[in-house]
Amino acid sequence: MTHKFYGGPLSLYSGKARAYLDWKGVDYEEILSATEVYKTIIVPKVGRPVIPVMVTEEGETLQDTTLIIDHFEAKIGGPSVYPDTPKQRLVALLMEVFGDEWLVIPAMHYRWNYNEEWVYGEFGAVAAPDASKEEQLAIGRERGQTFKGFCPILGIDDQTIPAIEASYEALLADLDRHFAQYDYLLGSRPSIGDYGLIGPLYAHLYRDPASGEIMKRLAPRVAAWVERMVDVQQPLSGEFLPGDEVPQTLVPVLERMMAEQMPFLQKTAGIFAAWAEANPETEIPRAVGMTDFTVEGVTGQRIAPPFSLWMLQRPLDHYREMEAADKSAADEFLSTINGASAFQNFAMEQPLAFRNFKLILQ
Repeated sequence: MTHKFYGGPLSLYSGKARAYLDWKGVDYEEILSATEVYKTIIVPKVGRPVIPVMVTEEGETLQDTTLIIDHFEAKIGGPSVYPDTPKQRLVALLMEVFGDEWLVIPAMHYRWNYNEEWVYGEFGAVAAPDASKEEQLAIGRERGQTFKGFCPILGIDDQTIPAIEASYEALLADLDRHFAQYDYLLGSRPSIGDYGLIGPLYAHLYRDPASGEIMKRLAPRVAAWVERMVDVQQPLSGEFLPGDEVPQTLVPVLERMMAEQMPFLQKTAGIFAAWAEANPETEIPRAVGMTDFTVEGVTGQRIAPPFSLWMLQRPLDHYREMEAADKSAADEFLSTINGASAFQNFAMEQPLAFRNFKLILQ
């Protein structure tokens, strides 16, 4: 039995995992998450309709891209997507959080405000691959409404949309300058940070036609990076930059993360701590309320998701567990990034773990 990967071309997180599996040289079969697959395989195994899901050749079920990646990192030798050196590993982990948990905002905005009709057809083709185009469109419209409905709770509304677009276009410009000099974030090998970014930047922002045109026009080198990531020519190849070097071209990207995402995560951590104290025996929900976020000087409201805190624990744990000399070097680097103290001093009272397909208090 080969590994079975249940996903779909539209899926942001399927795009992340698939790009990694191809680079790592994993032998797997991708199975579309059609309605029957959700009903007979995904929900019985995981407990809810979510993709991607990996069922390994040994019969183990993995859900969540980070856990899928870490499983094969441990299982398959050779080059790793995790840098060995302290600063590069920290930056790679931060970029995974930024891509996975923040770029979902522009990804969802551009999908549903620029590509809506096209997406309905795509949803229908995945859900019912044997149906006619008309039937697929009807099915896709019904299924897609749920996802479109997430936009307001993600903070996407008339007030915030101009700021979301300005921030995204500025990010594209920063990344385009970086990829003029480097194939990937940290050299000629993709890191876990590249995989964090590829989910939104490929599955939504490159692949959806209207937003894909915007990327190719404004940031052709970002589009070329996307193509390198998803059309893997040489698995398990490339090197990270020597001497634990972090390119200066990544500083503006990290500063954007520190300015936009980190204050929001700190508010989320405070809300979650209060929620956990009041609900000690309750299963952790997808969101524990709504809170402010600010992009390009515009403030909106969006859900406060505990899962984002679990993801942030990865770079936080790495940073806090560094030996003294490594931490000193990391602090020296972070001192060059405006707003990095929000990360260095991040307060999280309730550590989290992800077990049996759900978040739990550690």
